[in-house]
Amino acid sequence: MGFGAPRTAIEGEVPLPAIRVLPETIANRIAAGEVIERPAAAVKELVENALDAGAKRISVALTDGGIAAIEVIDDGHGIAAADLPLAIARHATSKLPGDDLVRITTLGFRGEALPSIGAAARLALTSRPPGAAHANTIRVEGGRVFPVQPAAGPAGTRVLATDFFFATPARRKFLKHPRTEADHAEAAARRLALAAPAIAFRLVSDGRTLFDLPGQDPLARTAALLGPEVAAALLPVTAERGPLRLTGFAAAASLTRATTAWQFLTVNGRPVADPVLQAGVRVAFRPVIADGRKPIVALHLSLPLELLDVNVHPAKTELRFRDPAAVRALVIGALTRVLGASAAAMPPPRLTLSFSRAPTPRGTPRGPLAGFAEPVLPLLAPPAARPVETSAPDPAHPLGAGVAQVFGTYIIAVTAEDELVLVDQHAAHERLTHETLRAQHLETGVRPQPLLLPAVVDLAPADIARLLAAAPDLERLGLLLEPFGPGAVLVRALPAALGPAEPAPLVRDLADELADIGEGTALAERLDRVLARLACHGSIRAGRRLSQAEMDALLRRMEATPRAATCSHGRPTFLKLSRSDLERLFFRR
Repeated sequence: MGFGAPRTAIEGEVPLPAIRVLPETIANRIAAGEVIERPAAAVKELVENALDAGAKRISVALTDGGIAAIEVIDDGHGIAAADLPLAIARHATSKLPGDDLVRITTLGFRGEALPSIGAAARLALTSRPPGAAHANTIRVEGGRVFPVQPAAGPAGTRVLATDFFFATPARRKFLKHPRTEADHAEAAARRLALAAPAIAFRLVSDGRTLFDLPGQDPLARTAALLGPEVAAALLPVTAERGPLRLTGFAAAASLTRATTAWQFLTVNGRPVADPVLQAGVRVAFRPVIADGRKPIVALHLSLPLELLDVNVHPAKTELRFRDPAAVRALVIGALTRVLGASAAAMPPPRLTLSFSRAPTPRGTPRGPLAGFAEPVLPLLAPPAARPVETSAPDPAHPLGAGVAQVFGTYIIAVTAEDELVLVDQHAAHERLTHETLRAQHLETGVRPQPLLLPAVVDLAPADIARLLAAAPDLERLGLLLEPFGPGAVLVRALPAALGPAEPAPLVRDLADELADIGEGTALAERLDRVLARLACHGSIRAGRRLSQAEMDALLRRMEATPRAATCSHGRPTFLKLSRSDLERLFFRR
């Protein structure tokens, strides 16, 4: 029996159906679902076609989130009348001059976008190459192709896709509300506009212009699309590793979002959602942002074509790197260096002022807080080369000079640029302690301080088991533990950098931290989270009054310490108010 032949029916059985070739219209509709699953995918494909056509300006207009209509107009090289039928044929493309699927230099190459849209919607493709006497148009409706007709139109191409999924009503029911579809389409357009900053780009949704940008440099385009709040916090990223080159921008760790929607990644100009790049971003930001928060980045990776396979997925948003470990290491290293800048070099988080009337004073003002007789804490001692200045702010000190402490928690400082700085003393000192412990651990190991009297800490059996299992790692971090009967551990030493920390609360918190981390977490992450927990217990607390010397020493150490703009849990350590901010607050301007 040959392959595909119907099997001879046995008495009492239902004959198996014969294998058949699907009609072209049905095959096209099935294939279209792989490429065009929603209007946003059509926006992406059409804009990529415009970019591949050498367009200098692209205009996108949406109606009802693209469900009713998507119009994309470009000033690229256009399509000749004789080629229009091929343009809407499956697997026909001008972007692969040979048979090489490795050295692909265009965004599109599969020859599926226009036929897929034509199978999913009513498509009108109008194009005019430079020098042609007139434009020509071809229409496709649910896979049915109409003859080419002369038309009016400028040089370039206009694509109008209307009535999405009219030919497949069941699929149309799965589309979301037009507002949701519009959001997805806008996100796709923004990613492409970020990937091609030199191209003028306009996006209109239901008659409302969302952005209309000229050709720009990468910083200006990134700032324009991500908004003024992000623009003020952008840090330049540049790194090379062999043939790999990474450029772009990352927002300071003090500015995060709840989702990864604000992470824009491109590879050789192609917007992607690549897990290798995403993992690199996640690992680099993990020590400086709070759990559950996502960083903001716009990163562009360039590499030789032979080190990359873009023919992995119909939507072309997934890639395969020949050396993913090198790519991941490049991203982690570049972002870690940028985030390792001291508080002095980081864009400061600023308060957003939106008062409609002057705030009403509450309570009575407290008197000045005098320093007290405790010695300056070791970690607050200023670097020897930079003397403490307490009388006036110095331009060399971006965090200024401390002038007061309020609520026993916040330091008020003033800079030479007339900026008011508010510092959370516990959050700031926690970061200083964390970085000190991390540096010791990476160099020679954290120095332990033996306790005069070992402390006995009562714990649940599960917590004891976790602590003892981690005891070798904890010993390298300066914490010496050993079992002490069935329900306790004995603490013989604490990290010297913590000062007079209480052993019991620290050990109990560590047990909780180890339970939360889990065994599947990478060792480096586990150790860093333990260091963060140790740092929290070794830091000055809210309510601890500081002397003038201690306040200024804290500011100087922050200016010299990596990642000092956020604490170990990702919260900001300081905020700034400019003179103009204060004037707005008091309705002076």
